[in-house]
Amino acid sequence: MTTKTSKRKVLVLASTFPRWKNDTNPPFVYDLSKGLAEKMDVTVLAPHYPGAKDSEQMGKLKVHRFHYFFERFEKLAGNGGMLPTLKANKWYYLTVPFFMLAEIYTTLKLVKKIKPDVIHAHWILPQGLAALTNKIINKTPYVITSHGSDLHSLGFIYLKTVILRNAKHITVVSEYLKNIVETLDKSLISRTDVIPMGVDSKLFNPDKYDEKLKKQYGISGPFLLFVGRLVPEKGIVQLINAMSTVISTNPNAKLIIVGSGTIENQLVELVTKLRLQRHIIFTGEIPHNSLPKYFATADIFVSPSNNEGFGLTLLESLISNTFTIGVQKEQSDHRLPLDIFLKSTTKENTAKAINIGILNFHTIDLVKRKELRKYCNTNDKYSLIISSN
Repeated sequence: MTTKTSKRKVLVLASTFPRWKNDTNPPFVYDLSKGLAEKMDVTVLAPHYPGAKDSEQMGKLKVHRFHYFFERFEKLAGNGGMLPTLKANKWYYLTVPFFMLAEIYTTLKLVKKIKPDVIHAHWILPQGLAALTNKIINKTPYVITSHGSDLHSLGFIYLKTVILRNAKHITVVSEYLKNIVETLDKSLISRTDVIPMGVDSKLFNPDKYDEKLKKQYGISGPFLLFVGRLVPEKGIVQLINAMSTVISTNPNAKLIIVGSGTIENQLVELVTKLRLQRHIIFTGEIPHNSLPKYFATADIFVSPSNNEGFGLTLLESLISNTFTIGVQKEQSDHRLPLDIFLKSTTKENTAKAINIGILNFHTIDLVKRKELRKYCNTNDKYSLIISSN
């Protein structure tokens, strides 16, 4: 336990975490943990991935990665998320029991070694299960943060409810997710807070505009951008289909697709079938610290995903002063000031929104952009919750 002069010790459990420097994996857990480390002693436990170090120091963070299978097959987490990996290759279901047992075992072992004051578990499953097991054995309290997919998918309703009931505190990234928590158990609401994942405004801002990027991709007309995992729930198929309509009225428009995923080959085939190779470019994965110039240089960012707890890419686009088209849950209490809200992500509706955007991307509402400051650097809110539990 901590003394009056020592820092509070926190053990962070996560399945999505940078595997190495300049990784293409989303760094939101890393950014949050880095913020906590300014005031606390933070250790992170994440799954191993081929090529990653077993342990390392990342700034002020002590990072440990647990092995759970033959190393060459340790790809369940770390490249696009666990659920998309399982959907793409059913064989990875064989590694799930080993993953969960290894995470629980390593959590118990690490807790005995570092003696944390609190565990911060990202995602109810499987990290929440490891935190619950440890609480039963070692009595360490834990805070749960749900990012979305763990609440509205996966099943295991009873198990998730038990994990949440035993948490000292719960945070979710949107009011929509808080409503789901309430449906599981109304008594949980009193200790559930909505805290959107923050974005570093020093990294994402209009000053990162780079004209060389347009020359690199041969862009002379409207620059459209998509950034995200190439999986069905992101709505990328509808976006590509919509481009056929867009170029009929805007023949110089070009869509840059940043990311990789389980349906990448299908998408490339679709682009070829629609003869859109001149208008759609796949970049593959790009390191996170290189993304700001894409957002700042693009004229329009399009995110037709219907499956976001809180769309960080939408926020990154808005902070970059880029015209932003996307979907948000009606129940959200923090509706971002998107330039166009997609009520449906059909080919026709998406194409219509893009064409309107092409006519209006130079008239974004800078006043509304000021509202975004409350979503930047939200680490202090997490620090307050972690330090009080």
